[in-house]
Amino acid sequence: MEILHQIGSLVLQALPTVLLVLIFFLFLRSQFFGPLQKVMAERAARIEGARREAESGRAAAEEKKKAYEDALRKARVEVYAEQEAARRAVLDERARLVREARAQGNERVRVAKEKLAAELTAVRSQLEKESQALGAEIARAILEGHTSPRAPKEAR
Repeated sequence: MEILHQIGSLVLQALPTVLLVLIFFLFLRSQFFGPLQKVMAERAARIEGARREAESGRAAAEEKKKAYEDALRKARVEVYAEQEAARRAVLDERARLVREARAQGNERVRVAKEKLAAELTAVRSQLEKESQALGAEIARAILEGHTSPRAPKEAR
């Protein structure tokens, strides 16, 4: 029992210290830790708000980037389409010029062939006339040569 009595006296002597520590704890909690926790909660809320704001800003920037890339892609498609149209126009013009040159060349060839055919016909008819005249002259010369054999010798 003496031990219980010593423990009781020890608890009784420690009671003022425990009360002082408890009062000090309550005072610190209300005057120091409370405002500190409030400031830390505000800080956490601000950090979370800034994080959300940054996330929404990043999402908005991502959407703007996507819209910019889409607009850029559309502009490139339009530019390529315009270039293709210009290229086709140039190719069509070139093809038209080639067709015209070919038609002009064919026309010149046709005219030249007609001219050559007309000249050939004229030359043939002239040659035929001359050959008939030459044949007649040769025949006459041969016939005259048979009647007077000295005539060709005299011509020598």
